[in-house]
Amino acid sequence: MSPLRVLVLATGVRLDAGDTAWLLAATALVLLMAPGLALFYGGMVRSKSVLNMMMMTVVSLAVITLVWVVIGYSIAFGDDLGGGLLGNPLQDVGLQHLLSSSTDWMPVPTILFAAFQGLFAVIAGALVSGAIADRARFGAWIVFVAAWTVLVYAPIAHWVFDTDHTGRARVPAHVGGWLVNRLGLVDFAGGTAVEICSGASALALALVLGHRVGFGREAMRPHNLTLVMLGAGLLWFGWFGFNAGSALAANRTAAEVFMTTLVAGAAGTLGWLLLERLRNGHATTLGAASGMVAGLVAITPSCASVTPLGALILGMVAGVVCALAVGMKYRFGFDDSLDVVGVHLVGGIVGVLGIGLLASKAAPTGVDGLLYGGGLAPLGRQALGAIVVGGYAFVVSAVLGWVVDRLMGFRIDAEHEVAGIDLILHAETAYDLHTASGSRPHSFLGGHAERP
Repeated sequence: MSPLRVLVLATGVRLDAGDTAWLLAATALVLLMAPGLALFYGGMVRSKSVLNMMMMTVVSLAVITLVWVVIGYSIAFGDDLGGGLLGNPLQDVGLQHLLSSSTDWMPVPTILFAAFQGLFAVIAGALVSGAIADRARFGAWIVFVAAWTVLVYAPIAHWVFDTDHTGRARVPAHVGGWLVNRLGLVDFAGGTAVEICSGASALALALVLGHRVGFGREAMRPHNLTLVMLGAGLLWFGWFGFNAGSALAANRTAAEVFMTTLVAGAAGTLGWLLLERLRNGHATTLGAASGMVAGLVAITPSCASVTPLGALILGMVAGVVCALAVGMKYRFGFDDSLDVVGVHLVGGIVGVLGIGLLASKAAPTGVDGLLYGGGLAPLGRQALGAIVVGGYAFVVSAVLGWVVDRLMGFRIDAEHEVAGIDLILHAETAYDLHTASGSRPHSFLGGHAERP
C-alpha cells in the first residue's frame, strides 16, 4: 500500500511541524543511503575498479535528482493520463508549481514529499549499477540511468505509489496509478518499485553487457570487507528513513515500521550466517552484510503489514533464500557482479509475496494474509504486482541497454577491463601504493614527476 493511503485528507490542510520535521530527517537518512551504497559496492569489487563503482553511485545521485526535478516527479505523481499507466509529464516540470502552498494536500509540504520520493529513485537506479561492475563505460551509464529514470522507474512509481484522492476545498481531486488503486497492491515503501524494479533491470543489463573477463575462471573476491561492513551499516541506518519515513508522519505507524525494519535486518543477518555455517562451515563478514541487506529488502514492502514476529520470520526467510539465490548466476550463466539479482530481485519478491502470507490486520495497513485468514486473494494480487513490475522493468531495461550499446558502446574494451577501469576511465587509483613504498607518483595534472 502506498504511504499516501494511510493519510486522511482534511478540508483546508494545515502543515504539521512535527510531521514535516520527521520527513526532513527521513529524507536526509535516505540521502545517506547513497554514500552507504557507494561504500558497500566499492568494497565488494576488486581494487582496480573501486573508484569507478563508487562514481557510478555518486553520478546516479546527481543525474537522477536532476531528471526527477525536471520531469520524473511529474510522470510519477502527476494526474493520470488514462488507465493508471502514466502521470502527466508536463504537470510539475521543474517543480515550480510545488512552491505554492496550494499544492499541499497532506500535513507535509508537497515539495518535501517530492524530494523524499526522488531519493527513492536515486537508490533504485544506483542499485542497478552493481550488476555491471568492472566493465561499463561511465558515459554510457550516465545516459542509461537518465533514460531509465524516465522510462522505467517513474512509470512504475506512478503505478505503485500514486494513490487517488478526492477533492476537498482548495485541494483538487487526483487520479493515480493502477496497481495501488485498481489492483489493490500493498507495497508500503517500495518492494516492487525499488527492489524488484532494480533487480529485474540489473538482470537485463547484465545480460546485455555479458560476462566480465575471467568470469567463472578467476576469483573475483571483494577487495575491502571493512568498506562493505561500513556501507552496510550506513544502509541499515538510512533504511529507517526509507521505511519509517514512508508513513509521512511522526506517528504510531512510523514507530511500528521502525521496529519491523530493525527486526528484519537482524533476522536476515542471522539467516544468511546460519546457512553459510551449515553449508560451508564458516560464517563470513560478507555474509553478515549481505544477509542484513536481504532482510531489509524483504521488509521494505511489508514493514507496515506484518507484526514484529512476522518481520522476524520474513527476514530470516529472506536471509536464507537470498543466500541460496546468489549462486543462480553460475548455474544460469549471467554475470551479476555484486548479486543485485540474488539479493534485491529475489529479496523483493520474498517481501512482496510475504505480505500475502504473513500480513496481519493488527499492523498499520490492516490487511490479513493467507496465514491470518485472508484467503488467497491478497497473495494473488501481490504476485501479479511483482510479475508486472519485474516484467516491465526487465523488458524496457534490456531494450534501453541494447540501444545505448548500439549508439555509443556500453562496455569498455577487454584490455582496459583487465588493466583496471579506475586508471583508464578516471585517471586515478584508490590506493597510492607507490607513495607507501617510498617512490614518488607521476602527476596526471602536470605530466612531470614531483620534485623534492
